[in-house]
Parts: sequence; C-alpha cells; structure tokens
Amino acid sequence: MSSAAEQEAVAGPQATGNGRQAAAVNGARRAAPPPTLPAWPGAPTPLGARFRVGPDGVAGTNFALWAGGAEGVELCLFDEAGKESRVRLAELTHEIWHGFVPGVLPGQRYGYRVHGRWDPWTGARWNPAKLLLDPYARAVDGDFGLPPEVYGHVRDWPQQHVADTVRDDRDSAPHVPKGVVVHDDDDWADDRRPKTPWADSVIYELHVKGFTRLHPGIPEELRGTYAGLAHPAAIEHLVNLGVTAVELLPVHQFAHEDHLLRRGLKNYWGYNSIGYFAPHAAYAASGTRGQQVGEFKRMVRALHAAGIEVVLDVVYNHTAEAGELGPALSLKGIDNRGYYRLQDDARRYADYTGCGNTLHVVQPQVLRLITDSLRYWVTEMGVDGFRFDLAAALARSMHDVDMLSPFLAVIAQDPVLRRVKLIAEPWDVGSGGYQVGAFPPLWTEWNDRYRNAVRDFWRHALPDVREMGYRLSGSSDLYAWGGRRPYASVNFITAHDGFTLRDLVSYERKHNEANGEGNRDGTDDNRASNGGTEGETDDEGVRALRRRQLRNLLTTLLLSTGVPMLVAGDELGRTQRGNNNAYCQDNEISWLDWGLLEDPGWQALFALTSRLIALRHRHPVLRRRAFFSGRAQTADGLRDLAWFTSRGTEMTEQDWYAPAATLGMYLSGRDIPGRDERGEQILDDSFLAVLHAGEGPVNFTLPGPPWAERYEVVVDTSREEQGEAPGVEHRAGTEITMPARAVLLLRVAG
Repeated sequence: MSSAAEQEAVAGPQATGNGRQAAAVNGARRAAPPPTLPAWPGAPTPLGARFRVGPDGVAGTNFALWAGGAEGVELCLFDEAGKESRVRLAELTHEIWHGFVPGVLPGQRYGYRVHGRWDPWTGARWNPAKLLLDPYARAVDGDFGLPPEVYGHVRDWPQQHVADTVRDDRDSAPHVPKGVVVHDDDDWADDRRPKTPWADSVIYELHVKGFTRLHPGIPEELRGTYAGLAHPAAIEHLVNLGVTAVELLPVHQFAHEDHLLRRGLKNYWGYNSIGYFAPHAAYAASGTRGQQVGEFKRMVRALHAAGIEVVLDVVYNHTAEAGELGPALSLKGIDNRGYYRLQDDARRYADYTGCGNTLHVVQPQVLRLITDSLRYWVTEMGVDGFRFDLAAALARSMHDVDMLSPFLAVIAQDPVLRRVKLIAEPWDVGSGGYQVGAFPPLWTEWNDRYRNAVRDFWRHALPDVREMGYRLSGSSDLYAWGGRRPYASVNFITAHDGFTLRDLVSYERKHNEANGEGNRDGTDDNRASNGGTEGETDDEGVRALRRRQLRNLLTTLLLSTGVPMLVAGDELGRTQRGNNNAYCQDNEISWLDWGLLEDPGWQALFALTSRLIALRHRHPVLRRRAFFSGRAQTADGLRDLAWFTSRGTEMTEQDWYAPAATLGMYLSGRDIPGRDERGEQILDDSFLAVLHAGEGPVNFTLPGPPWAERYEVVVDTSREEQGEAPGVEHRAGTEITMPARAVLLLRVAG
C-alpha cells in the first residue's frame, strides 16, 4: 500500500468518493454484470415484497423500498445455485423505489443494491457492492457471518481512525443472508386470543431455544424451535405452572457480533436485530424459505389454545449494524442518514444504547418501519403485546427523553397497538435515560426499584422497611398519577440479564469467565447473598438456607400488588453457575435443565410456585385494579391496607424510619374497589402476610379485632414440606415465633 493512498484516506470526501483506496487494498476486479430483468411499475405500497396477481392475471411480486436520497435501486434475485439476476426499480414515488416483477413466486430469495454518494463525512454511506437485506423482509434465509466483504468500508485498513471513510468495492452477496418472498393469506379465523386483563396476568420470560433445547418430552428434531415450544410437553409445563403469558426473548431476525464470532461464540439472547418482520430463522424446524412464518403462527395458536398470551421482547432502539466501523447489512446502506441518529460529526453515530447506533425514531420513515412491524406481528402473526428493550431511547425527541415524543404519541392513537400489552424497559444508557415511573398511561414498566428493594430486604441490607412497603403494595409512589394503575408495575426479582434466582442466593460475585472478556462484562451490583459460601456447596445448612430464601423470594413476588414476572427455570432452581451476563452462552449454561424436576427439592419449589400462582388467580385481593387508599371505609376502622410491627401494632411514622427486618401487611378482601362483570361488589378473603428477613427468630403478635379473630396458615416458607403448613390456625392476639428469614401468609378465618 502506498503512502499516497494513505494520504487520500485522510484527505476527505473528494479523495474517497470513487473507491480508489478499496481498489488499491482489494485488487478489486469487476466481473461481468449479471443479467437484468424487466419490471412493471407496480405500486409504492405496501413496503416490502408482496406476492399478488398483477395486470392481466399475471402472478408476481411487488417490491417497494424506501431509500431517501438514493440515486438508484437494483432488486437482486437469486436462484437455487446462488446465481444473481438484477431488476432496476425505475419507479420513484415519495422516496419509495418500486416495481412489479412477473413470475416471482413465494420462496424467491432477494436483496437490494442501493446506489448513491460515498461521503461518510456527511453521513452518506451508499455502496452498491453490498447486498442489503430488505427491512420489510418477512423471512430470511441464511446466516450472518462477518467476513471483510460485508463491510461498506475497508475493515482492515491500517489507519483504523479513518478506516470507515475508505469504501470497499468487494461484492458481499455470497456472504450475507437473503430475504424471502412469503405468501400470507392466513386470516386467523380459528384463533382465540386469551385477552387476559393486566391485573390478572402472570408473565413468564423465556428463550425459545433455551426452554426447549433439553426438554425430554419434545422430539429431538423439534427442540430449540418454535415447533418445540408449541409441543404439548412444553405447554403442559406452562399450564401446570399457571402463567398467563410468555415473554419471548427476541425472535426478530438477528445477527451475531464480530467480537463474539472471533472468540467462537454467538449472540444467544438475540438483542441484535436486523429484520423487524422476520421470525429468527435458526428457531425454525420446518425450513427457512418462508416456512418459519407458518411455524411461528402455529406456535402462537397452540399457546392461545392453552390460554397463554404471547409477548415479544423487541429491539427497535438499535440494529446489528453497530457504529461507523460496523457492517453494512441493511439500513446503513439504504439511507444511513435517514435511519440512524448521527452526531454533529456525521461520520459518528449517536449511541444511546451502548450498541454503537440508535435508530432515529423522530424520522417519519423510521417511525413507520417500527409501527408497521408492530402491527404486522399483532394482526398477521397473532402476538398479544411487546416488551420494548431500552424504551427510553425510543422516547427521545431530538436529544432528550420526551413523554410527548412522536413514538409514544403514535402508539397512543393507533387503533391496533393501543389495545395490546405494552411493556417498557424504562431506561437507556444516555444522559437522562432513567425513566422508571415516567411512561404514560397504556404502558406498564419493568420496575427495577421493586427488584432492588426485594433483593436488599431478603439479604437484610435495607435501613428500614419504607421501600418494601411501597413495592409490596403496587409502587404508588411511582405510578399513582395520570390514571395509571398498580399493574403499571411489572414486578421482577430476576430477568434474563443477571443472576438466576438460584444464583442470586448462591453467589455474591459474577463469574463470567466463559464469556471471554476477563470477567469485566456484566454488572457488579448484584445485591446477592450466598449464605456464607460462594457457589455450590455440600454444606446442608447453607443449602437449606438457600432453598428457604428461594421460597421467600418467590412468595414475595407472587403476593405483591402489580404484575409478577418469572424467569423460565427459576421455579426449578436453574443455575448459570454464577454467570450474570450469559448473552453469548448458547449452551448448557443458558439452556433449561429439565432434569432438575427429578430432584425432590426442586419439585417442591415448583409445587410451591404453582400453588402461589393458583392462589393469586383465586383471590382478587392479590390482583387489585386500583391502588390502596389506606383509609377506613366503615365505622369499625377496618382499612383496605394496614401495616403492622412485630408487636402487632399498626406502623407509626416513627416505625417506618426505624431499623427493622420484619413487616406485617394486612390486605382486606372487604374493601376491593370496582365491581365484577355483573355489577356486583367484589368480595374476597382477607390476608395477613408477615415477612421476616432477620438472621434470628422474632416474636410476632397477630393483630386482633377489627382485623381478625382467627388466622389460618396458608403458606409458611420455613417449612421444608409445604404440604404440612396449610390449615394450622392461630387465635388473634397470639404471639407466634417467626423463624429467621421466612414468610408467613395467613388467611383471616371466619
């Protein structure tokens, strides 16, 4: 390489606009152009590839691609041998390039080459040598590897600080997946959506592959797939557990990051989307030439038939194309400036996500892409809601998070999307990105304040019980405004990101060495307690304490007001061996070990979890649709919610600020606001929950009238065999002994 070439790379856009540097590096040779096919004008809507009958009854496919600022678009069709034919889309309507190609049938693989200026200094990164995935492709065939040819710039340019300015003219088509034309005429007439009210929901976060990969009741060829999750053996577990919705980790087509591929790893979680309409092809058992679409739909139907809703974890905040040194797979080569937020130095990307880029949701075409995708998954794929990864990034206007942003405004008025479940992860990594409690009505939120408080309480790290009082009763301090309800809080103790529940009581430090990043990745703020020994142990005392803490955590979660979210396997004692960032562990570290159900100890944990969920379903006092008032409704002074000290007296202001490890919560079934479907008053049992996180036992006096005269034990987490606990009665005023670290749930008898 000559020093003159190096100088050109630094000189500016005029020096790099013709790709001379790429030729110098790559020895690029121009092959004979592929054959060109004719196209009819077609239509600019809908976007994407739509098979239909055209003029004169001729079957074919209409292709439409928004590419603002581009100078030309070529549609590229690939036969079974990979031979490419091109179609010039000559029609341009409102920045949409379109054409109808006769004879193109479902199953056809395709991509685009987009022509325009190469001027990274102004954000222009068009490069027709790169085959680009249609953002509206409904199926994707092939895997994303990341050889140098898939980068728009010369990835290995010696001067890395200017490498992104040097255009790479090598053809990427042999190295990238292709979109697939899909024919979709399914009207969902036989589907019955569960439509579970928010207050009645219990969410179960799972990974399609990880949940099914080792399940012995699922045929080997279906494990790790949508068909595997639809199998009766998988659904039986969900039904027996009692959850009402599965929240699937990302199933949009995603790609693996270069730094993982170099270490022989893959992106397991899937938070690296590149196709917002396509079910991830690797999770399909039936094929990747469009069959994955039907397989996904059959999975949704099977779950619906069992009364289980399907919520998708979606990643619209960034894409797999990363920053200026990332690959050119789709949007970057279609219109980089139109799709991504750029800095004042337009070579650089504004990164509010920690993943290299941020979609520019304020732009109409980006907002259209996202909302079209959301509507597609609801109306044509049958899903019931979405959990939005880093939702604060979507709510940013030009820079700041804005709860009147275009994205939130469009969702609020959309007749399809405003009716489905909407869950925000209410933060991003940018300035001002932490927005817990700030999202508007219609939205629920992952409540990390709940997670932190419950973890800290059970490791006896809270200075007092004020925070626990708010979290147990629906987090009114965060959500009691603007018509929001207690179910705006999605309560969770664990999620895919972090320790499993078993690891939370077995490890205090992360053990992420298998990720190949020197254990630097993953959070150090685990709020965990290992019982005195780090990791697995044969010490029966430590093991017994850990099992009790698991029961305490699950019982707390399922008795709290709000929407509980469990993570797949926590009810079985799943472990990741201390890895709190298993995003790249597509192996037994992440897959659910169904052999745990053969252990009587873990069987008992599953039985307790399912019993608690059933208890929640039976008792509306545990599923309140309105916040507690804390005020007496009748002359006897009984209130809908009351708090008690271990002395059996109501909490005073001073008590809330005093150091304490014990809290009593009384829930009245007589004062539930609202009426049932027939307009009748809702009445239920009343309950007293006593939570004690202290390291030693404490005496607790059961409150007397008007609260109760007798109490019946429903759950006692200090009892190893839960079947023995229910039915034991205590008279009001009795002083009972609460063992160290335990939850006692009592029903008011009589």
